Amino acid sequence: MRTSTRRGLAVLSTAVITAFALAACSAPATPDASDGGSADFEPLTSIKLQLQWLPQAQFAGYYVALDQGYFEEEGFDEVEIIPSGGDIVPQDALVAGDVDFAIAWVPKVLGTLEATGVELTDIAQVYQKSGTLQVSWAGDGLDTVAGFEGKRIGSWGFGNEWEIFAAMAAEDLDASTVSITTQDFSMNALLDRDVDAAQAMTYNEWAQILEVVNPATGELYQPEDFDVVSYEDTEGAMLQDAIWADTARLADDPAYADAAVRFLKAVTKGWIFARDNPEEAAQITYDAAINAEAAFPVGPVHQLWQMNEVNKLIWAGGDFGLIDQAAWDKTVAGALSAKNQDGVELITTEPADSAYSNEYIEQALAELKEDGVVVDGEYTPIDVTLTEGGL
Repeated sequence: MRTSTRRGLAVLSTAVITAFALAACSAPATPDASDGGSADFEPLTSIKLQLQWLPQAQFAGYYVALDQGYFEEEGFDEVEIIPSGGDIVPQDALVAGDVDFAIAWVPKVLGTLEATGVELTDIAQVYQKSGTLQVSWAGDGLDTVAGFEGKRIGSWGFGNEWEIFAAMAAEDLDASTVSITTQDFSMNALLDRDVDAAQAMTYNEWAQILEVVNPATGELYQPEDFDVVSYEDTEGAMLQDAIWADTARLADDPAYADAAVRFLKAVTKGWIFARDNPEEAAQITYDAAINAEAAFPVGPVHQLWQMNEVNKLIWAGGDFGLIDQAAWDKTVAGALSAKNQDGVELITTEPADSAYSNEYIEQALAELKEDGVVVDGEYTPIDVTLTEGGL
């Protein structure tokens, strides 16, 4: 009997979640002009945010900001959070002008910047650590990157495989020996032994496999049933979820630059809430997911696990969202050094200086600090006991 579980996408159409202000009780925050007078532009009150996947706690801070009215507090009357079930590439939507901001992994955008010549700017680095794992059956010899040579390594593709090749390049391993197998967004490929090691996120697919009953024991699979390579512990670790903005608009449109700061203030408050109230934040996100037109069918326990693990990636002790130069350089170096299984380089040149900026998040954090908001800190994990199917 097959021991896989099928988690199909329940996608009816791309969801657009819109928040309208219930009352015009908060005026848009308007920066002072250099001479101390009022800004000479009309602040934006409507914005669109493109996610890189469906509603889940990976994006809890944005849904919390919506639910708790933080966007309204920063002068936004209408905010649209647009999920993607893989049918929308976030950075492409941003380049096309379909949205104002987008969430995407840094290496994926670096590839887009080089391939197309467009300019986008990482204005806040939400995830400070890599959450990617490579999971294999215990004892199969894939407990280190060195074990990847000659094996079937699962990946979702679309740039998610970059850490595999960067980690192999750092150890001078031959990526051409690897058979990259495209897996779906579950752990079925590993359960069915279609791959030797499957890609997983700490906050999602790793939990999925631990929510499956082991037919040999009648109980859920346990962590010791598997070997895990965490890319955060390798030289292949890359920066992941970041908030991207249109570089030219930031430079040429003061209303957009102002909106970027106000947006980041609201988002920061959303993620602070999620850090301090993980159970409530997980429920807010779960409610958003089950009411969305496009959603990934995960249960409330799975969402709570995800919220717990996501907070670990975000809150490392420093101020929220700052782009660490060393981590950025490591991501770029990994992308430059790596070649895929066909010998193709991931990127060939350093990205432009405009590819990231701490200017907007630093301004947002400074204004929040003036209001007495504590924008730094570490996360104290909670205990989450997984259940079958995460229900």
